[in-house]
Amino acid sequence: MQTKPFRIGTRGSPLALAQAYETRDRLMAAHGLTEDMFEVVVLSTQGDRVTDRPLAELGGKGLFTEEIEAQLRSGDLDLAVHSSKDMPTKLPDGLFLSAFLPREDVRDAFIGKTTPKLTELPLGATVGSASLRRQALIRRLRPDLKVITFRGQVDTRLRKLAEGQADGTLLAYAGLRRLGKLDVPTELLDPKDFPPAPAQGAICIETRVDDDRINALLATINDRTTSDAVTCERAFLAALDGSCRTPIAGLAICDDDRLSFSGMILTPDGSRHHEINMEGARSEAARIGRAAGEAVRAKAGPDFFSSWS
Repeated sequence: MQTKPFRIGTRGSPLALAQAYETRDRLMAAHGLTEDMFEVVVLSTQGDRVTDRPLAELGGKGLFTEEIEAQLRSGDLDLAVHSSKDMPTKLPDGLFLSAFLPREDVRDAFIGKTTPKLTELPLGATVGSASLRRQALIRRLRPDLKVITFRGQVDTRLRKLAEGQADGTLLAYAGLRRLGKLDVPTELLDPKDFPPAPAQGAICIETRVDDDRINALLATINDRTTSDAVTCERAFLAALDGSCRTPIAGLAICDDDRLSFSGMILTPDGSRHHEINMEGARSEAARIGRAAGEAVRAKAGPDFFSSWS
């Protein structure tokens, strides 16, 4: 019988906290547990503390997870809740992604200050984004636009926009929905034209591989459709050595026992890109993603990746 609260590790942003509380509430409902059986532990990560430089200059995605994972490995936390798209493809020894919550809307949202649509921005307008994928896709659609780096929490980016630091910005629609900011987007971008980041919109839960008790607790809230789709997308990313230094998009869709995947790689300036489509059995999600990554890498050739260095 559990006598002390389960400790849930998370970053301290409003969005990260919303994700942690959703995980807690699902566990409460699944197991008939009360709120006092959970403690949400807020940790500051280097990615949260350093906001004046692009993530690629700081070292990539691990900046949002290292401090949390250290406490998870030591046993000070029972589980950690993350945005799946922030997770490196290689996790620390002894840790794994044991569960996924049902995926939210995968689309990117454009928030326009001067016009509601990205393609309607005036010649030479400024768009702010911290994502290399979004920056490359913006430049692919509108080479004339000036793209600047926008980092910080959702409210920070919206404040920068309101202050006139840019004419528009992009955010994940899933995050805006989880924060109840449904009135913020001025346009939702079609994934066919503006494909999402691998694992975008999915909340993942990280635990210790050998913690059978916690992993059994989480098995009841794991969404298999999200798990299969994200497994495929992360395998695609891993095959390309993807990180915050690389513009990569990918989306897997499950339909009964089948899975279809579409992926894209771009040069940072958006001038060149390659697309890949594959499908197969859901049970082979990881193989499909890995094969797609290897195929698009061969298709692009070694010179394509020199611009990613």
